[in-house]
Amino acid sequence: MMNISENNYWMRLALEEAQRSTGLTSPNPAVGAVIVKDEMVIARGRTRQAGGNHAERDALSILEPGGAKGATIYVTLEPCSTQGRSGACTDAIIEAGISRVVYGLKDPNPFHAGRADGILKAAGIEVERGICEEECRHQIRGFISVQTRGRPWVIAKTAMSLDGKISRLNEEGQWLSNEQSRERVHLLRGEVDAIVTSGETVRRDNPSLTIRSPRISEEKEQPLRVVLTKCGLDQSRWKIFNDEYKNRTRVFENIKLRDILSQLSENEGVNTVMLECGGNLMGAFLDSNLIDEFMIFYAPMVTGGLHCATGGEGISVLEDRWGLENPSVEQIGNDLCLRGLVSTKSRKKLER
Repeated sequence: MMNISENNYWMRLALEEAQRSTGLTSPNPAVGAVIVKDEMVIARGRTRQAGGNHAERDALSILEPGGAKGATIYVTLEPCSTQGRSGACTDAIIEAGISRVVYGLKDPNPFHAGRADGILKAAGIEVERGICEEECRHQIRGFISVQTRGRPWVIAKTAMSLDGKISRLNEEGQWLSNEQSRERVHLLRGEVDAIVTSGETVRRDNPSLTIRSPRISEEKEQPLRVVLTKCGLDQSRWKIFNDEYKNRTRVFENIKLRDILSQLSENEGVNTVMLECGGNLMGAFLDSNLIDEFMIFYAPMVTGGLHCATGGEGISVLEDRWGLENPSVEQIGNDLCLRGLVSTKSRKKLER
């Protein structure tokens, strides 16, 4: 058996492959795999778009018949063990003659969790799991959210001044964040399946909410643009209803937030959504305990004004605050970008 540091090294290469598929595979998870033989990587693979190869089969497809015999495959998620559109990966691994399987995370679907171990071991294959487990969990957090909570993972993106304002004068269309930060937002759009905004934001800003970056793979379909409104919209006036991606726009009127998220996962195969909206809708998601992650861009300015980045009811006592776990801070030009997951212990108010 290899030592922990060697296992971690190969698994992190598999994670790099998984990252390449982020945003491209829903409703499936973005999984990566590497096949190692004689201490060398002989094949790499990643999950393709729904209906295409899973990571294990993608890696094996590169090799000649018999090329993987006696090798070890490192894969970020437990190999699937049931027949799907691309066939069970456990079957492909056995047929290829692989002698050892190392995976990072057990399948979050309780009907599949751990099944691969028994199948592979019965075929005489050594199995080891739990390598880089937390990194592998983070990689597919949207898929896990759908499997365990019945709703997509929600990332709240906002840009604000140092005093927490997103205020602009009425009808003023100036950006608070800089151009480099806005490019980063396009990269984030490339990672998600849907962008959620409000009718208020559509009427005020007339946004496109599309990916406009040459750094995003041509495989990436434009994310769904989901508009939540209480009073309807005159669809003839706004870009998202009339541009070349108008078939990617959805409208929900007077429906509970949790129900909307559930419908997006069930009907549209959405694993991850991003909020790009004003303070009122952001606050409603926050009050409902439906935000899982924040990405906040701070511009080096103070604006004053009344329009906070998050509205809603807020908290009455400090212990009910929302906290972020191990947030990262990055300087992007003169802006600061803070990103972190909402702590599971930070909010005690019941979900609505």
